[in-house]
Amino acid sequence: MPEVSRKAALAVAASASIALLATACTGQSDSGASDDASKETTINFWHAWSAPNEVKAVTSLIDGFEKARPNIHVNVVGNMTDDKINQALRTGGDKAPDVISSFTTNNVGKFCSSGALVDLNPFFEKSGIDPETTFPKAMNEYTRFDGNRCTVPLLGDAYGLYYNKDAFAKAGIKNPPKTWSEFEADAKKLTIPDGDGYKQLGFMPDYHGWETTTEHYFAQFSPAYFDANGKSNITKDPAFTKGFTLQKRLVDELGGYRRLEKYRATLGDEWGPKHPFHTGQVAMQLDGEWRLGMAEEAKPTFGIGVAPLPVPDDQVSRYGKGYITGTIAGIAATSKKQNAAWELVKYMTTDTDAVVGFANDIHNVPSTLAALKSPELKYDPRFKTFLDIAANPDSTTTPASINGGQYLVTIQQFGYDYESGKERDLKAGLAKTARQIDTDIAQAK
Repeated sequence: MPEVSRKAALAVAASASIALLATACTGQSDSGASDDASKETTINFWHAWSAPNEVKAVTSLIDGFEKARPNIHVNVVGNMTDDKINQALRTGGDKAPDVISSFTTNNVGKFCSSGALVDLNPFFEKSGIDPETTFPKAMNEYTRFDGNRCTVPLLGDAYGLYYNKDAFAKAGIKNPPKTWSEFEADAKKLTIPDGDGYKQLGFMPDYHGWETTTEHYFAQFSPAYFDANGKSNITKDPAFTKGFTLQKRLVDELGGYRRLEKYRATLGDEWGPKHPFHTGQVAMQLDGEWRLGMAEEAKPTFGIGVAPLPVPDDQVSRYGKGYITGTIAGIAATSKKQNAAWELVKYMTTDTDAVVGFANDIHNVPSTLAALKSPELKYDPRFKTFLDIAANPDSTTTPASINGGQYLVTIQQFGYDYESGKERDLKAGLAKTARQIDTDIAQAK
């Protein structure tokens, strides 16, 4: 979904606004819900979707719920930013949301630790639903914090590799790369220099390069961001050293940081028809499942291939995994209609037909294991790559933290410094970054 582009931009702003909630809300030891969900009632559902086709999809989803539970009416408020949602969660009131959905999974730690959203574990237990067997492993991980499952997956995003099949054929490459060493070789074969620029770039490795973020790269190395004590693990887990080293080597091998950034400045933006993968200016692209539809709509002059991202050479048995994120839903702690709200959340996130229908309409990855296997899913055959990545137990996500995605911002900032040459000592830079992450988390407690 194009709105996924908001995730990174919203992460920091939402982190700041959620901080206000810590003094406004308190957690609960049980569901705390006392309303009668069998009686006539109206609840408010706030979401962030805004594109016409997406708003239509939400309307269809809610219509299905109201037919299943005719006594519960849903007042839908769309195009709500995280800032607006957070303010409403803090203040409460009759017009505030009972149920919310957010694109910003990085803030689950704040949502849970502040008490802004209720712990859903009691609701799952009461309904006899086991989240561990209902949702994919990575989605289970990014919807909880310190045992508190204050959110639930509502469709997902999976990241894979897009490649220009015509460019592959011209370069004599028969299959998409499975390992990073194969990927490096292919990226160099596919790169055609032109003066101080390129006629074709095999891959844009820069961290500013349309989804090539540290978290997306590192997912393929199966990193552990924190140790058992909640301290930053980036100096201890070799996955981070290997990830930074790989990316920097790609930058150097494909022309160097200055040349790549100069070229990048001439290319189209991430969400427009002139995206450099659409135009053939970049032959391989790390991206989410939504890119396939956007690329085809741009009417490319070449065939588009889709595959999982490569894995380290010593982890080839894990090929097929990827990075997982997605939209989340939750129930406001200020809601006085939490049982009715749960009925909506349960329907949207665990009813197979509802999840499949919404996934078909939004063109995202379904968020339950049953929906991922449903014969009712409608998709381009290439889209199955992303369904398989989502269901793969080796796929990873980034863990929740009490200060939201700040630790990811800190790691990404070091990435900018390291790829540009501003920071040359990887070991020292990682140690400094780890100290900053630990300091930020300590201050947030």
